Amino acid sequence: MRKLISLLLVVLMVFSLAACGSSNNDTTTTAAAETNVTEATTSSGSTEKTVLNVWSFTEEVPGMITKYLETHPDFAAKYEIKTTVIATTDGAYQPALDQALASGGADAPDLFTAEAAFVLKYTQGDASQYAAPYKDLGIDVDNAIKAADIAQYTIDIGTNPNGDVVGLGYQATGGAFIYRRSIAKDTWGTDDPAEIAKIIGPGWDKFYSAAADLKAKGYGIVSGDGDIWHAVENSSDTPWVVDGKLNIDPKREAFLDLSMKLKENDYHNDTQDWQDAWFADMKDAGAKKIFGYFGPAWMINYVIAGNSGDTFGDWAVCEPPIGFFWGGTWVLGSASSDNKDAVGELINWITLDTTEQGLQYMWANGTLNGEGGTKDAVASGTVMSMSNGELEFLGGQNMFDVFIPANQFANGKNLTQYDETINTYWRDQVRAYTSGSKSREDAIKDFKQMVADNLDIEVE
Repeated sequence: MRKLISLLLVVLMVFSLAACGSSNNDTTTTAAAETNVTEATTSSGSTEKTVLNVWSFTEEVPGMITKYLETHPDFAAKYEIKTTVIATTDGAYQPALDQALASGGADAPDLFTAEAAFVLKYTQGDASQYAAPYKDLGIDVDNAIKAADIAQYTIDIGTNPNGDVVGLGYQATGGAFIYRRSIAKDTWGTDDPAEIAKIIGPGWDKFYSAAADLKAKGYGIVSGDGDIWHAVENSSDTPWVVDGKLNIDPKREAFLDLSMKLKENDYHNDTQDWQDAWFADMKDAGAKKIFGYFGPAWMINYVIAGNSGDTFGDWAVCEPPIGFFWGGTWVLGSASSDNKDAVGELINWITLDTTEQGLQYMWANGTLNGEGGTKDAVASGTVMSMSNGELEFLGGQNMFDVFIPANQFANGKNLTQYDETINTYWRDQVRAYTSGSKSREDAIKDFKQMVADNLDIEVE
């Protein structure tokens, strides 16, 4: 525990909140940084505060904690927050976090975060011993989860091998299909989300039938094969690793064929997600206009909206042909923390509080930093049902009408701690196959060899 004493000066707490453009809800990875927040003293003498070490890979959760301190002065009077933010760029976050957790001591994390790509390592995998059950943090877990109507997939992911919840999120990442209203009207005569959902699904057969309709009008159904990958990956029945062995779920293997079908039929612009051409399609700057993208609410707020150009307001969201989720951040408390009650208080406010003073409500209604901020889908179905999810970007549509049920369709039992790496290997091989540089058989063979060569996983 660190004690700072000042006899003459008043040191004001200074925090920096995350921002995505003008947004107050940032999901963008930031550069590695460490922020030390010193404690305040009074003119009558010194105030000693207990340090809480918070580790994260973006400024998002530290920004939330800043808000909690601002709105809970009694808590702020007792605790000093030391924040360490290390970007996931080049894989820097996990090794640093692992070392800090293993080393223990005064600088060890009290609260830390993990994203979907590697969260299972800390909830169920090699580092799960470091995460404290929420019940040990003073949280009435079962009743709070029920009252908040937390989607099952987030609970499954955040539950350790002993059956205890050790992590939950604040953001709902159940997926939907985000589409262009004008293209829908030109192709089918309607842009009604309920009708479009029936046209593109359920199931991939209907989706590709819709793709043929769109092609006849000169449109692509998606920008690239990456746009369907997350729906494929997270709707599979089994994970990449089962009983220590590599497992290729039939639905994931079918991605080879689904991707080839897009390519051979010219149903897309053959872009790669997160590259310039992919973003260009959001504002009609590609080879042909693109109908839509798969994604959660963050895809709307932090990706498409800012890149939409003149297409802003010409979008809507509907139920996807297959249920899935994509991304998310889980908040965990350290099993070694000496301040479990304080950590639990923060985590409960971030992940389970359903009142209008809770993080979830402010996040859903865009009021974390005052009126007019970015609205987002949150983990609590209860909060979304009492919130206004209307967006100008969606032509005034209430996105919560789609994202509340979308969260219930997602499957959280098909992840492993190796997903980030294995997904990269798989998608590279699928692109090699669809480009014609490899046969289907060779793509699968080379994928297996990469896993065998680089990961501690048995490959048959």
